[in-house]
Amino acid sequence: FTEIKNRFYLIPLLAIPMEFSSEEQLKTLKEIIFLREYFIFNCNGKRKVQYESSEPADFKVDEDGMVYAVRSFPLSSEHAKFLIYAQDKETQEKWQVAVKLSLKPTLTEDSVKEPPEVEEIVFPRQFSKHSGHLQRQKRDWVIPPINLPENSRGPFPQELVRIRSDRDKNLSLRYSVTGPGADQPPTGIFIINPISGQLSVTKPLDREQIARFHLRAHAVDINGNQVENPIDIVINVIDMNDNRPEFLHQVWNGTVPEGSKPGTYVMTVTAIDADDPNALNGMLRYRILSQAPSTPSPNMFTINNETGDIITVAAGLDREKVQQYTLIIQATDMEGNPTYGLSNTATAIITVTDVNDNPPEFTAMTFYGEVPENRVDVIVANLTVTDKDQPHTPAWNAVYRISGGDPTGRFAIQTDPNSNDGLVTVVKPIDFETNRMFVLTVAAENQVPLAKGIQHPPQSTATVSVTVIDVNENPYFAPNPKIIRQEEGLHAGTMLTTFTAQDPDRYMQQNIRYTKLSDPANWLKIDPVNGQITTIAVLDRESPNVKNNIYNATFLASDNGIPPMSGTGTLQIYLLDINDNAPQVLPQEAETCETPDPNSINITALDYDIDPNAGPFAFDLPLSPVTIKRNWTITRLNGDFAQLNLKIKFLEAGIYEVPIIITDSGNPPKSNISILRVKVCQCDSNGDCTDVDRIVGAGLGTGAIIAILLCIIILLILVLMFVVWMKRRDKERQAKQLLIDPEDDVRDNILKYDEEGGGEEDQDYDLSQLQQPDTVEPDAIKPVGIRRMDERPIHAEPQYPVRSAAPHPGDIGDFINEGLKAADNDPTAPPYDSLLVFDYEGSGSTAGSLSSLNSSSSGGEQDYDYLNDWGPRFKKLADMYGGGDD
Repeated sequence: FTEIKNRFYLIPLLAIPMEFSSEEQLKTLKEIIFLREYFIFNCNGKRKVQYESSEPADFKVDEDGMVYAVRSFPLSSEHAKFLIYAQDKETQEKWQVAVKLSLKPTLTEDSVKEPPEVEEIVFPRQFSKHSGHLQRQKRDWVIPPINLPENSRGPFPQELVRIRSDRDKNLSLRYSVTGPGADQPPTGIFIINPISGQLSVTKPLDREQIARFHLRAHAVDINGNQVENPIDIVINVIDMNDNRPEFLHQVWNGTVPEGSKPGTYVMTVTAIDADDPNALNGMLRYRILSQAPSTPSPNMFTINNETGDIITVAAGLDREKVQQYTLIIQATDMEGNPTYGLSNTATAIITVTDVNDNPPEFTAMTFYGEVPENRVDVIVANLTVTDKDQPHTPAWNAVYRISGGDPTGRFAIQTDPNSNDGLVTVVKPIDFETNRMFVLTVAAENQVPLAKGIQHPPQSTATVSVTVIDVNENPYFAPNPKIIRQEEGLHAGTMLTTFTAQDPDRYMQQNIRYTKLSDPANWLKIDPVNGQITTIAVLDRESPNVKNNIYNATFLASDNGIPPMSGTGTLQIYLLDINDNAPQVLPQEAETCETPDPNSINITALDYDIDPNAGPFAFDLPLSPVTIKRNWTITRLNGDFAQLNLKIKFLEAGIYEVPIIITDSGNPPKSNISILRVKVCQCDSNGDCTDVDRIVGAGLGTGAIIAILLCIIILLILVLMFVVWMKRRDKERQAKQLLIDPEDDVRDNILKYDEEGGGEEDQDYDLSQLQQPDTVEPDAIKPVGIRRMDERPIHAEPQYPVRSAAPHPGDIGDFINEGLKAADNDPTAPPYDSLLVFDYEGSGSTAGSLSSLNSSSSGGEQDYDYLNDWGPRFKKLADMYGGGDD
């Protein structure tokens, strides 16, 4: 340490060992020498210092104090030592330090025993009091950081510095260090000899994990009392270039439009380096190693060596020639130094995107097509174009338009999305007799406009020649429909009109023939050659085939072309009314009372003609027979209605036919005698008929009524006989199904005892197996469809065990168990929702009588007289048990 102007400086003179691959001293120096020592430190901090080398041709010093070799040379005596000059930029003060290069000595036992000398750090003296006066003490020293390169190769532990207190001459002291890396995680990296104060590092350091360690050195006596203030020790891990640059992606994708000008931004590639970014080890530089393909220029792109931005540097990007470029990008640290820097590569794929720089061009200048006349939605011609742009993009998709030759808009052009062809289609029918040929002018464009500066060439326009083909067309009637006016009542054979059709094929010699297609009343016929229509029956306006005075008939006109064609026409005949229908009385039946008061019948007339051949009508009674006018009188109410009244005071009940003369207003008028059937009946005070025999008035006689009643009685007798027969048949069928004698059948005499015994689960057995085999009627011989309602459903039943006629008493348990197993697996076994019936065993059962069973406790000492009080149902039991000794 040197004190200059009350400032303390540490000027180290360091010998930096270098390790070579062999022991030869004249090997070429291939490694970079780093010197990360701060040469000058003071109380105010680090100065701005400029460094220079005494051998600038061999060694260079950067602004941060890093020393490295400029070239490779053998280590000789002349290169073993050089000087580094430092100058303060503000005060112009100058310093110098000598750097000596030497080979790292080989470790021997002597070298291990005798460690090299290390720097010694002495604790500053503390304040002390003498006779109440403070003794002046120098200020605490600022200990410069200890710079320790990362990835050191040892040997370990490697001594760094020795800490010593000047009071160790009088006291026995103990030294220790604290802080991360010593007694705090990561622990054990730095250790100190408590006696000698030697601070050492135990393993290589990694700057990318921890770049700086802050330790504190302590000195205490043997009692643990602090004798010195702790000293801060900062250990800087000097960065080594031990990490290659790494690209964020191994493959980068970018796009650039074709035809882009030089300087167009394409993409940015980025790499990172784990080394110190503020030092050369982490300063990256980018460059392009190769470009594929190398057309039209091997240097189509350039890269900003600091930011990684890729831009175009040459013109001539053409997607139609080169669609994609592949660049190999290299990132190198040490500011791109190719000799000392580490590098890595990545791939940049640049796709040249399409722009509309190629217009569509027709493959021919003229296209030809033909179309039959009167056809629509027919493809006439197929227009083909070529376009060098990327297929199925707006710059490639063609749009066609007709610029001339189609003033009426009969054609349209659609684009085929797959082939990009133009399909010329007819959208309106074309008449050969009007236009035999069309010459269309069409133009092709893209969905998006062409790039700036590019014009459509002549090949983007073409002509389409369309020939119209004459075909046989349908004859047509004109006018259609044709309306004529004609009076009804024309006689057969009257010529009405000529209904002819025209042939639109003026350039074809064809004949037309006519036939009748629809004639509902069969009144007309048509001449097959000239189309004259003649009546074959009388035309009647009142026919049901005439609607609103119009009669419609349809005719067919056919030519003899190839193929023959036809057309239809409708003839509408408006029939004028004539007075050809006499009026009739309406209604034709009426009722009236036997007495003239109350008595009146209102009538009117029905005439199928229309005005002026209908009403007003005239009503009158005929002179013959004389009883008509004697019994009846008719009074006209108005032109359409009249009233018929009984003239005499009493007329016997019955049905009378009253003739009435009705005359219309036609010219000449037409009259008719119409019969009105009048039912004369007995009436009440309100004038309503009270006769029960109203059905006679409807036209039914007494014989008809009797016949109807006889038919109804016979039908009821037949139904009754059928019901009786069905019931008898049911009884016979049930009698056939009984397997026992009715006298022995106890099924209809079920005795119910009020016991709360088992439920249906106690009855889940097929007890029919206890029946004698010879008494069972197999299901196979039963008539189909005839079964008792209480029988089990018909299913495929399991085979139950058959008990012999006289089984041994010991086999009864086995027999029941086997039957139980079969019943458990039988889907048709009870319980089910029907009456359960247990088959009768017959009179020949081998079982003993139940009357022989006796109870172990007879109950003879019990008094049963109270049974007499229980009512008549228990009288039998009372007589048996409550009657005394007898």
